[in-house]
Amino acid sequence: MLIGDLLLAHGLVTTEDIELAFHRQKENGGRLGDNLVALGVLTQDQVDKVIYEAPQAPKTVADTGIQTSGLLRMLFKAIYVNSLETATDFSNAIKLPVPVINRLIQEAGDRKYLEALGTADQTTFSENRYVMTESGRRFALESLQQNQYVGPAPVSLEAYQDRIRQQKITNERVEQSEIDKSFANLVIADDFVRRLGPGINAGKSILLYGPPGNGKTTVAEKVAAIFANVIYIPYCFEVDGQIIKVFDPAIHKPVLPEDIEVPKSGLRREEFDGRWVPCERPIVITGGELTLEMLDLSFNAHAKYYEAPLHVKASNGTFIIDDFGRQLVSPEELLNRWIVPLESRIDFLKLHTGKSFQLPFDELVIFSTNLSPDDLMDPAFLRRIPYKLETIGPNRDQYFEIFKIVASSRGLEMTEEILKVVIDELQVKNSFDLACYQPKFIVDQVIAACKYKGVAPVFSKELVTDALKNLYTSSAQGAGKTAAKSLASNAAIAAE
Repeated sequence: MLIGDLLLAHGLVTTEDIELAFHRQKENGGRLGDNLVALGVLTQDQVDKVIYEAPQAPKTVADTGIQTSGLLRMLFKAIYVNSLETATDFSNAIKLPVPVINRLIQEAGDRKYLEALGTADQTTFSENRYVMTESGRRFALESLQQNQYVGPAPVSLEAYQDRIRQQKITNERVEQSEIDKSFANLVIADDFVRRLGPGINAGKSILLYGPPGNGKTTVAEKVAAIFANVIYIPYCFEVDGQIIKVFDPAIHKPVLPEDIEVPKSGLRREEFDGRWVPCERPIVITGGELTLEMLDLSFNAHAKYYEAPLHVKASNGTFIIDDFGRQLVSPEELLNRWIVPLESRIDFLKLHTGKSFQLPFDELVIFSTNLSPDDLMDPAFLRRIPYKLETIGPNRDQYFEIFKIVASSRGLEMTEEILKVVIDELQVKNSFDLACYQPKFIVDQVIAACKYKGVAPVFSKELVTDALKNLYTSSAQGAGKTAAKSLASNAAIAAE
């Protein structure tokens, strides 16, 4: 991982910018970053900031934070499984720079684990090829018996702890203009957004509650997507010789696509630690499937290494617990598990060996529920959630605005006449509350009905009425009518 990679990842330069700087570097020398500054592409402060924030490549085995024996086992597993031969191959496999790899090769040679076979012709240079001796193969097999993790070398626990602290979510200030832009396509009350902004910047937990279908999940996802900083995620880290995988392609999104080719110069290359992946801030969303075990280390008894729990993978990002109260684990057990991390910002994890260790707990936790918070949480836990925002149903004007936006996006025109049909069916005849999800549901139903009839999509009273009948079951409609009659009866009594 070079400076050009990181500048691209941060969105500060383009591949064309780097190409120009690369040609200038060949003519004038100097560092790639200095040449980009000389070309006026970016400032020295921007370059310095990227370099300062990025994890620096280790220059020695000691700099890796991992013992030589552990790195040798990692190297030999990679050689054995992938049939590797050269130092460059070794470096690419376990993500350590060639000087460190050469020291490991020397150590392996001293132990009679590797033999040199001569040089391998590459496109621009030649380098030695190596083959494992019989002792080396035994060492590789013994290493695979210890654990079957094969991949980038781990970082140390201390390095991971420091990195989480260094790239805290509260380091990033989210301005009001960014929040307004993110919510621009939603019909939402101004006071809701005004109260949400401080919660986002505080990095503390947020509770979104209210009746179903009014955008709690949408709001949570938009909040999570607002953050723009690049952070660094380790492939894995080591605790007491145990490997714990963190990087998860399903969660972590690298900011530099693999298919982008950045010119690599041999002149004063500025290398960074390839054991870390520059990523967007992670977003983890879990719903009813969440169990208490998913918040602890997962040990694979066959492969003999660990998978980090969901909330650790969400470090420096956002962890959304959707449909809170409907998980397989009870709300009380889940809240007891979270109470210490939310309060102290530290989480404790335990290996199957019994050893415990701690990690900084840095993430924006968002609870989303359509159940009553007072029924789910006791006052002590509610006190630990400093931001509590209720999502309520839209009023008539907001409902009409949502309907027009949704209908327009699907090629339909929403009119006052159709709105009256909807309102009469929902509130006059059945006394149902208006909800933000209903317009999309009705539009989808109308389009499906028109497709069935083989006609162009268009609103009609008949199609809208049929759609509304699919919105609720007959028992719910009956309950709505009963509620409407009760309201009318009470109103009549009050009038008398």
